[in-house]
Amino acid sequence: MKIAIIGGGAAGFFAAIHAKINEPQAEVVLLEKSKKCLAKVKVSGGGRCNVTNGCQNIRELVEGYPRGAKVLKKLFREFDNKDTWKWFESRGVDLKTEPDNRVFPVSNSSQTIIDCLWNTVKKVGLRVEVGKGVKAIRPLENGRLQLTIKGEAAPRKFDKVIVATGGSPKLSGFDWLADLGHEIETPVPSLFTFNMPAETIPQLMGVVAKHVGVNIQGTKLKSTGDLLITHWGMSGPAILKLSALGARILHEKNYDFKAQINWANVSNQEVLLQDLKDLVQQHPKKQLRNLRPYQLPERLWLFLLQRSDLKESKPWGELGKKGINKLVQVLSNDVYLVQGKTTFKEEFVTCGGVSWKSVDSKTMQSKVCPNLYFAGEVLDVDGITGGYNFQAAWTTGFVAGKLGGL
Repeated sequence: MKIAIIGGGAAGFFAAIHAKINEPQAEVVLLEKSKKCLAKVKVSGGGRCNVTNGCQNIRELVEGYPRGAKVLKKLFREFDNKDTWKWFESRGVDLKTEPDNRVFPVSNSSQTIIDCLWNTVKKVGLRVEVGKGVKAIRPLENGRLQLTIKGEAAPRKFDKVIVATGGSPKLSGFDWLADLGHEIETPVPSLFTFNMPAETIPQLMGVVAKHVGVNIQGTKLKSTGDLLITHWGMSGPAILKLSALGARILHEKNYDFKAQINWANVSNQEVLLQDLKDLVQQHPKKQLRNLRPYQLPERLWLFLLQRSDLKESKPWGELGKKGINKLVQVLSNDVYLVQGKTTFKEEFVTCGGVSWKSVDSKTMQSKVCPNLYFAGEVLDVDGITGGYNFQAAWTTGFVAGKLGGL
């Protein structure tokens, strides 16, 4: 039997490894169009590789997927984040869970994960060929699949093929799969930061506000988490989560919308009002600049006072009803104009891809092209930041690697 895996990323490597484990007598070859494999693994998590998320159960885990959660819920019963942990640790990679539930190698280096995958590839005995871009797949009458490879005169024939080519920013990037009859969900960016060219808040670049509430005006989109102010606008988990949840909605708005920030992350304004009144009573002589509510970073607090037209030197006791109301407003309903987006670091993620309607979710086999399987981000599945996208890659790669058997 001859098996080809197209794509040398996380999902492709995992699918290839398990295809060879499940079919040890088969000739398994992984074809990668670029000159280097696992490039995204290398840069992920700031070069540390956020392998998975430390969720305690599948119910929690599926909450990290704006798209594909329903299918992944079933697939996680075969291979979930705990299985990922066991898989890497059994191959000598020590992992750790950080306070925000992200899982990294103890080495804090993505190279540890890359080395583990390459060592496993060598151990199981499959072949990796780089600079081999697949241009087309053609089903043959005998059930085999013919691959046309860039730069090769003669096409190659395989018994089974797994496609793990990742996402594409353009719909045309999926034409070769649509030509086979697969339904494609139009790709749009996910996991991006908010650009605010018309706002002054970027002057606070580097400031992190803990546990902030963010929602998009005119939608039901909302999230909570840490927020990082950057030289172009806002980033951090709260923003990235929102960008994933609202990938299609924000795309339709052409990334032109208003973000409402609740710095205090107190949903009830009456509670917020009472908290401020308590500060007035307890510290009437303290100047505003010297007493920061909700442990707000100093630079941010001074910025918000300026935004509220309140003097830093004013004592809390002299705020009055009008002054308190200004603070309630700025702490719970601070609005910023977003005009554009920026890709989060080098982590390019799209929502969209091969529709689950075209895939047998139990085996990852195509419903329209027998013996063709899918794994990873080429599918319409994507997660919020925190190791979810890699977990989807490991899980779908593991299941696709069964090649419909077992």
